[in-house]
Amino acid sequence: MKYVVVLPDGVADLPIKELGDRTPLEVARHPNMDWIAREGIAGLARTIPEGFKPGSDVGCMSVFGYDPRKHYTGRAPLEAAAQNIPLGPSDVAFRCNTVTVRDGVLADYSAGHIESQDSAELIKTANERLGKYGLRFHPGVSYRHLAVISGVEYAKTQCTPPHDISGKPVDAYLPVGAGSELLREVMRQSATLLKDHPVNKRRLQQGKTPATMFWFWGQGTAAAFPPFRAAYGLRGGCISAVDIVRGLGRLVGFDIIPVPGITGYFDTNYSGKAEHALKALAEGKDLVVVHIESTDEAGHMGDAKKKIQAIEDTDRLVVGTLLDGLKRRNEPFAIMVVPDHPTSTALKTHIDDPVPFALYATNGPKDAITAYTERAVQSSPTRFEHGFQLMSFFLKQGRP
Repeated sequence: MKYVVVLPDGVADLPIKELGDRTPLEVARHPNMDWIAREGIAGLARTIPEGFKPGSDVGCMSVFGYDPRKHYTGRAPLEAAAQNIPLGPSDVAFRCNTVTVRDGVLADYSAGHIESQDSAELIKTANERLGKYGLRFHPGVSYRHLAVISGVEYAKTQCTPPHDISGKPVDAYLPVGAGSELLREVMRQSATLLKDHPVNKRRLQQGKTPATMFWFWGQGTAAAFPPFRAAYGLRGGCISAVDIVRGLGRLVGFDIIPVPGITGYFDTNYSGKAEHALKALAEGKDLVVVHIESTDEAGHMGDAKKKIQAIEDTDRLVVGTLLDGLKRRNEPFAIMVVPDHPTSTALKTHIDDPVPFALYATNGPKDAITAYTERAVQSSPTRFEHGFQLMSFFLKQGRP
């Protein structure tokens, strides 16, 4: 039996007035996801436990089959694992975004989805000029970077994700609590440092959005998980352009499968993800998780049209390619589509509502749900109050 989990980040949504009070999933054409729902089982799973902030760190942990209440320490440590950044017992890793602030307002949480090469230059300067504050900066992908500092008290600092405050004054959302004074000072210094940086001068000349500040959030101490193979008995692989998902995969013992041209954005190599997943299964993997970030990015941008397009691209190029390849194999298979959390396009941020899932397994059961949408699955009796239990349920489908 071969297994595939397709994880379209933040694909679930709330009804949008401009779409006739429908969600992007309800408007988009996704016949392959609908086939999975129609020929298999669909339902709802609460991937964000009560008391946790809705984010990919928590939601993906649930989707991977691990209880966040037992294993969660923070977002940044997962990303540190993806970059092979060691964390000592007193180290705290922070997510460090390159953001754009204009007139005191958070104008862009991604600095125009800054290119990795540009942001790597900014992080290099940060190490040279801001390292005196005890922070070690590590470049990541696009706007997503890390900063590590020694001192367990920083794990308790209260920080706000920048994608939650688009269009809002930043002063009201700067870090507070333990260790916040130093972090706020570094953030203020970063604004001065970046103001006349050659990278930003070049970006402005090219008509691109400048990166005007570093923003700290998502901190935590080193994370550890029981291996997936020990917990579930399967050899796993993970495909993602996003450090947080790759880091989680690495920590649970998955092989990280490289795919050329994946970006975590709308220009990503959708079909390449599916093709490499099929290849990994053919070469001995039992299960592959295929993560798609573009659906979430569109939600944070507040762009329903882009989210609809990302859903349709995911369905056609990822889910469609996977189904065609799996059906051609002379071997039973199971496939599941499930997001980590909903992302409200109207609110431009994550919400903690239960997520819709749909799964199909060769010789597996079938219910009465005929479409993969938030509204369609509401009538399903198959629900998981603890989302991490969904993985075990999925792996049991189709087994004799």
